[in-house]
Amino acid sequence: MTKVNLLWRIKLLLLCILFCLGFQKTATLTGKVIKVADGDTITILTEDKKQVKIRLYGIDCPEKKQDFGTKARTFTSTICFGKNVTVEIKGIDRYKRTLGIVKVEGKNVNEELLKNGLAWKYKYTYSSHYLKLAQQARKSKLNIWSLKKPIAPWDFRKRK
Repeated sequence: MTKVNLLWRIKLLLLCILFCLGFQKTATLTGKVIKVADGDTITILTEDKKQVKIRLYGIDCPEKKQDFGTKARTFTSTICFGKNVTVEIKGIDRYKRTLGIVKVEGKNVNEELLKNGLAWKYKYTYSSHYLKLAQQARKSKLNIWSLKKPIAPWDFRKRK
């Protein structure tokens, strides 16, 4: 087999793998929201009566004792408490919480918090869409962005 032939086979194999990955089904959970711990953490009860703690993926809301922390929690509660939600699972965090994008009644809760200036785009999430939503809220000086020097939640936690 020539080098050119081998390279073409490798390229074809890589294309096949990428093509197949594009058709992978996204893992989802559904359940009723039974608890809202804070703006970016909820607990759902699944149909099989299992409680699952969900950390909203890609965002970080102010802490409870931080400016707008209570408002972020109330906002999340108003949107989804007692309602059935779908969670697009993105992974598990170091505290064993399910990371996910939460959708309720056609709304993406993660995005709604960003749009309303009640969350930062999490610094380790690489989403240009989330970044745009946060920048628009900042430009409009909504909620956390109305403060002269808002403190990111990860910095607030370090100070404690």
